[in-house]
Amino acid sequence: MSALRVGVLAYPGCFASEVFGVPDLLTMAAHVAGPEHDGYEAAVLSPRRRVAASGGAVLAAAPLREVDVLVVPGFALVPGADVDAELAPLGPEIAAIRAHAAAGGAVVSICVGAFLLAEAGLLARRRATTAWLLADELARRCPEADVRAESLVVTDRGVTTTAAFSAMYDFALELIRRHSGPGVARTTARVALVDDARSSQAPYVDPRLLPQPGDAFSRRVMRRLDQNLGARYDLAALAAEFGVSTRTLLRRFAAETGRSPLEHLQASRVRRARHLLETTDRTVAAVAAAVGYRDPGTFAALFARHTGRRPAAYRTAFRRGSG
Repeated sequence: MSALRVGVLAYPGCFASEVFGVPDLLTMAAHVAGPEHDGYEAAVLSPRRRVAASGGAVLAAAPLREVDVLVVPGFALVPGADVDAELAPLGPEIAAIRAHAAAGGAVVSICVGAFLLAEAGLLARRRATTAWLLADELARRCPEADVRAESLVVTDRGVTTTAAFSAMYDFALELIRRHSGPGVARTTARVALVDDARSSQAPYVDPRLLPQPGDAFSRRVMRRLDQNLGARYDLAALAAEFGVSTRTLLRRFAAETGRSPLEHLQASRVRRARHLLETTDRTVAAVAAAVGYRDPGTFAALFARHTGRRPAAYRTAFRRGSG
């Protein structure tokens, strides 16, 4: 097997750590595999002679050349930012991505590098992911893409997208697994202290950081639900409190938020339960009761559906100490 040629596309403002994260892990994998393995040829490439990455770090990049896999790192993008303005100066890079894909090469984006792939036209009619904080924005900009906000790594017909930042290691481990075998990938993960058993970014989502949909009416309903997480959900009583019929409540709430009051309540209960599991010693049953569930089994199933982990497993992974 010949060495796998991996090029990382450097561009102005890209995260420097995401430029070097994948090549560094591939270097470690080559050491783990030993000299008999052909390993990897990794290089930082750019259509520009000089690249200033995040924080002003100046990167030495080689001219664009043919590679097997082109990796596109992310950049600093926050909700509400003008994405068009961020992408406007990156025409040469977007053209390079498009040309590489057209030639049959594999393309990989890290984090919000997916926005460059979308601009190059590579995500239409493909499954994709990106940082959970900006998944809705990617879906809005590229409605023909099937954005899987909970996924860590998604590959669809030669185009791979990953979740936020550290998901570059999830991708790199999968690449090592395919090129060097599962044993090398597993050992590389151990040496690098990288988790090789993650399957979803759902446990890391903090809904408080997401833009909150809704107008005045739905926001008042959400506030009422959030202030009474432990109370039994009674749609008729809720509608009466706001002076509308249940049908009107459901219609207006859905029109403003895209979901039902019960779905909002469940998400809020899970958010509160996550906090309690992370910061207290309460049993799972006690946590369930605190957020309105008498049956711990029902609560556990709902919690797993929202976070990808059962409550006990979530506590083990994210416990922050009592308080």
